[in-house]
Amino acid sequence: MKATGIVRRIDELGRVVIPKEIRRTMKIREGEPLEIFVDRNGEVILKKYSPIGELSEFAQEYADSLAEVTNYVACVLDKDAVVAVAGAPRKEYLEKPLSAAARKVMETGETTIINEPGAHAFCEGCKAETEDCKFSSTVLAPITLSDGQVVGLVVLSSKDPDTKMGELEVKLANTAAGFLAKQMES
Repeated sequence: MKATGIVRRIDELGRVVIPKEIRRTMKIREGEPLEIFVDRNGEVILKKYSPIGELSEFAQEYADSLAEVTNYVACVLDKDAVVAVAGAPRKEYLEKPLSAAARKVMETGETTIINEPGAHAFCEGCKAETEDCKFSSTVLAPITLSDGQVVGLVVLSSKDPDTKMGELEVKLANTAAGFLAKQMES
């Protein structure tokens, strides 16, 4: 665990203020849910809550199926990072932060096609110098709960320069996103 040099006291209601520097670094916004754990050593651990994280095993199986059927790279993202990858090396993408394009889709809640060769369409932080992280075409479909809250994305990507994502890929990604949303709400 990393020491911050910041000490906070618990108030009479049992509350602790998380310092602004830590909230900014961890991208924790007001009203955002946190999970609270206690480890074997008695340390209290706060972790950003991800509803998709609860379904990570299921999301991985769904991504595996999509990748197998389509021969595309299939990913599931939560609000902050890639949580499931299939059709590509997991270590290249798993837990990588969202790209600007992915964050924009999360904000707008609209399915988007990016037909831009060499684009880093859904995540940042992978080896940008290699071709492993560059795609010629990508579909990003928001996972939207019934209350309208976007909690993640389903992504289909291709490295084949002759592939252009179209209506079929949009329908596949939207179906996967809708299915995952329903699983989270049940």
